[in-house]
Amino acid sequence: MGGGARDVSWVAAGLVLGAGVCYCAYRLTRGPPRGPRRLQRRPSKSAEDLTTDSYDNILNAEQLQKLLYLLEFTEDPEIIERALVTVGNNAAFSTNQVIIRELGGIPIIGSKINHLNHSIKEKALNALNNLSLNVENQAEIKMYISQVCTGVFSDPLNSAVQLAGLRLLTNMTVTNEYQNTLCCHITDLFRVLLTGNDSTKVQVLKVLVNLSENPAMTEELLGAQVDSAFLSLYDSQVAKEILLRVLTLFHNINNCLKKKDRQALQCKFTKGSLFHLLYGEECAQK
Repeated sequence: MGGGARDVSWVAAGLVLGAGVCYCAYRLTRGPPRGPRRLQRRPSKSAEDLTTDSYDNILNAEQLQKLLYLLEFTEDPEIIERALVTVGNNAAFSTNQVIIRELGGIPIIGSKINHLNHSIKEKALNALNNLSLNVENQAEIKMYISQVCTGVFSDPLNSAVQLAGLRLLTNMTVTNEYQNTLCCHITDLFRVLLTGNDSTKVQVLKVLVNLSENPAMTEELLGAQVDSAFLSLYDSQVAKEILLRVLTLFHNINNCLKKKDRQALQCKFTKGSLFHLLYGEECAQK
């Protein structure tokens, strides 16, 4: 074959190849070819579909990824709230607690805990609360403890968002690992304890009882400035759920103090501290 013919062949081949590439590009932009309806694959659930109340199944990794993407990039408050509820419900399952962490979901959810919309904030805290049941997840959630504390002490008293924050703090203080992050907030915990309703009191006491089981936190607890109204919680007329927990709090602190020199410690605490309330004459009488 002569050089001219060979050149023509290469040009033809190039045109065919180019046409094929153009067709592939066209198909990618246009989607799969349309065929008879009976051959079409049923479309998968969209991210927004997954947030509807009618979708009750446990989501898989692909579906959770869709939701997290939606949660990260949408600005619609209603969709954000629905997505958080769905993710939070799925975070109640141990397998999904791992999947959500591995998909980078904890920072996405954590970014919503300071949202101006209190309902969104509550749903984000609820989702983190479920995720915190996984120990490895706690290592990531710990970075939000300070923000959660700030929210708990500034959110409306006895509100759903305040209770959601307290529940998360309860889970994060079950072990000693992250309790020290609450050291500068103990006085505030006692303030909310004394001003909140019974539900709030119980939730605050759950946190304080967790802290009281750790000897390393004893001095931090005893040094907190606490109003003398605290002693009224030791009255037999107080709701049993509250009374049981304040007695447990005292019992735990007392056990930890047995290993320390109480007389030497007394000099460390100022008047109005929990130490003076618990070991002063008034409390001794009660």
